[in-house]
This record gives sequence, structure tokens and C-alpha cells, in this order.
Amino acid sequence: MRSALSKFPLNMSDTFGKKDEPDMAASNLERLCVEAAQDQSLRKSGVTWVDGAIIVGAGPSGMATAASLRSHQVPYVILEKSECIASLWKQRTYDRLRLHIAKKYCELPLMAFPESYPVFLSKSQFLDYLHEYAEKFCIQPRFNEIVRSASFDECTKTWLIKTEKREATLDSWKATYIGRWLVVASGENEDAVLPNILGLGNFKGRIIHSGQFKSGDAYAGMEVLVIGAGNSGMEIALDLLNSRAKPSMVVRNPLHVLPREMLGMSTFSVAMLLMKWFPVWFVDELLCFYARWKLGDTSLFGLNRPKLGPLELKNKMGKTPILDIGAVSKIKNGDIKVMPEVHSLTDTGAHFVDGTHMSYDAVILATGYKSNAQKWLGDYSNFLSQPGLSGSPFPYTWKGRSGLYAAGLSGKGLSGTALDASLIADDISQEYRKEKAKNMHDEHLKEAIAGYYRILRKEQESHRVDSENAFTVWTTYL
Repeated sequence: MRSALSKFPLNMSDTFGKKDEPDMAASNLERLCVEAAQDQSLRKSGVTWVDGAIIVGAGPSGMATAASLRSHQVPYVILEKSECIASLWKQRTYDRLRLHIAKKYCELPLMAFPESYPVFLSKSQFLDYLHEYAEKFCIQPRFNEIVRSASFDECTKTWLIKTEKREATLDSWKATYIGRWLVVASGENEDAVLPNILGLGNFKGRIIHSGQFKSGDAYAGMEVLVIGAGNSGMEIALDLLNSRAKPSMVVRNPLHVLPREMLGMSTFSVAMLLMKWFPVWFVDELLCFYARWKLGDTSLFGLNRPKLGPLELKNKMGKTPILDIGAVSKIKNGDIKVMPEVHSLTDTGAHFVDGTHMSYDAVILATGYKSNAQKWLGDYSNFLSQPGLSGSPFPYTWKGRSGLYAAGLSGKGLSGTALDASLIADDISQEYRKEKAKNMHDEHLKEAIAGYYRILRKEQESHRVDSENAFTVWTTYL
């Protein structure tokens, strides 16, 4: 192998930026290719060099990053584990969902919402917007590719992403992507969080996570316990009531409930406007004063307010205030019952920490989601904090080290997603142009991988390895 490499018409020190270690760089790329070649258990296997960024996730964050990179003429590949874009919004949200934030704060880069859209978008309107966005910017994810691991190679200064691709036929094969930059855009809400409740498996009635809830119509006439009092829990309880179910909602901790609109504007818009002129603590005082005037003393109905203000609590703890769309009035008149923390579930209902027991026909776990990127980031998993958000300090939550980035993991929702995508694309484009200026051209890397492939094929033939089962190497230039 060494003699063959000596004939290879490529300056490896220029290609990989290791002037004093060209042999190490060469042997390292060789190792990556050999590793793929020796995987005889796979029907198909491949290595793709990506001349640009590798984006994991085809939700709003991934698409925003892809469009922003495209505007800078930086190539990319976007990997998505499901069969569609925005799978969370399409498959794991309830039908009545509306965005709680005014549309101007939910736009992705380079494309505004239609003027005909209302201030607060419905689920279907937002999904239509995302599909139009993907079409406009020619975003074509590689669907059904599940990222299994990501590792950074110090020698070649590249990321190695290993995936498993699943087909509708239940057939699968593995693939490997090599690139200079990795963008984690798989979202804050990837895996469902299940509460650790005693007797969770004992309940004989219907029990689902809120991601499986579509409409309250299937629960008409039932006693339903909603565990979790976030925005989803509140809306699900209201939807159940409107569908003639009898909802109860567990509220464990203090929470802020604000009207969705304030002085004829979205509450979020008012808060953003006030923060241009006043400190956070003062804006919090104004928001709480207006909420008390509009909604009354919610502590009388089991909704206690935290000591920290809503904006300060969001900044420090990542806890989003509830934006009320009608649930509070139903709590006040008793149509939606507020219950304390669940001690345990029984086969017919729940025991609560205050000693009461209630019977229920169904339980809905509105206990949220978390990111799963820590599972496959390996040595770089500390880039994310325990809830799966970026561990980098604000305002640099979007950037890690060694070409690692995070889009939409700042805890600031869709408005944070658009900012992250723009900053990431700007940063990568600068590095991309620098590398091109140093003659680190994609043709060199294509030639390197193709050369190793030819060498490997010769070795395989000499060892009588079936070439049809050997790995294939192809290069991608988008």
C-alpha cells in the first residue's frame, strides 16, 4: 500500500493542512476507507465526501441552515431520519395547534410568510410554508438516514458521520459521510420524555404521550388526566373539553400564564419591543401586572406564579411561559380541574400527593421532548447540555469547536432558529472560501478518495474478495 501511495499525484500536506504529518494524514484516510471496505455483512455500503457542510435534521432549523448556506454558494448534504421534512410538526403535533408567537418572529431566513396569513399561524399554514420554503431553495434531504455516530478526526480535520438507511422494504444498509463541518439541527424535541411515575404500567385505560394526540374527538365522554401543564398540556385540556371530554390537568410546579395578546399585539411582540428600552426585570413586572389585571389571581385556582419573572425564568431555566388561549377561564369555572402531583397510577386511575384518588378512562402525558443528539455526538456530546440544548454560552450557542455547530438548540424557539442559521452560514462560508484560497480544492479530495478506492479494489481482487460485496466510494459536489 505504501508503494502505491508514493505514486499518488497528490500533495497530502496541502489537502489536509498537516505540513509536518503527511503520512499520518494519508494513513488516516486510508484507515477510514479500509474500515468501510471490510464491512462484509452489509448489502450496500458507501463513503461520501461532502464538499461543504453535513446537516443533521430536516426540520425548520436544518432547512433554514441549508437555505442560508445556499445563499452563500456553500454545498451541503442534509440527513433526515424520517421520510419527510418537519416530521415533528407533521406527525407529532395535535390538529388544533397554532403558533403562539406572531408570524414575523417565526419566519425562516430569506422568505417571509404570505401577507394573507394571520398573525398566529395554524399547523397546516406553517407546514405549507415549510414545503414552499424547501421547494424555493431546492432543499432535498436524504430521507430515512439515521445518524448512528459522529466523530472528529484530528489528523484530517474532518467529521466522520455514520448512518443507517432504512427502506420501506425493511431492508437497510450503512453509509459514511466525511466533511469539514457538522451542523446539529435535529431539534430540541426529538425524543419523547416519559415521567418516572410509580405504577405507570399498571393503568388499564388508554395512555399516550402528547406526541400521539391528534384531537379530543376520540375522548368524548371520558374522564381524562393530562399530566403536564405546559403550552401543550393546556391546549390539549382545552381541546378535550371542547370535544365533550372531562379533562383534569396535573400542575406540579409554579408557572407563568400570560395572555397570548396584549394591547392588540402578540404578548411576545410587546415584550421584544419593551426590551429595546427597558431592563428584563422591568419588562417582567409589566407583563405580570398585565397578566394579573387580565387573568386575575391564578393562584386561587392552583396556578401559582414563580418568584422569577417570565423572561428571566426563560433566560435562566429555559422554561417558557404559558400563553393562554382560553384554558384559564375554563379552569376558573371548574370545567378543567387542576390536580396536584401524581403519587402513583393504579389500574383505574391515580393517587395524588394530597391523598386523593380519582378514576380516569385515559391518561395523556404532556411531559415534553428532549434532543437526542448527545447519543451520537460521542466525544463531543458535552457541546450540548443535559436537556439537549447548546452548552455554549450566550450569544455563541450556535458554535462549538472543530467545525461543529448547533442550529435551533438555543432554547429560543423559531426566532432563535433563524438567527442561528444565518450566523452558521456566515461562519462556514468564510472558512469555506479560506480553504478554497489555499488550494484545498474538492478535486484534490475526490482524487484522493478515488485513488484509495482503486488501491483497495486491487487488494480485494488479490484476496479474491467479491467486488459486488465490497464497499463503493462516490463523491458528491452539490
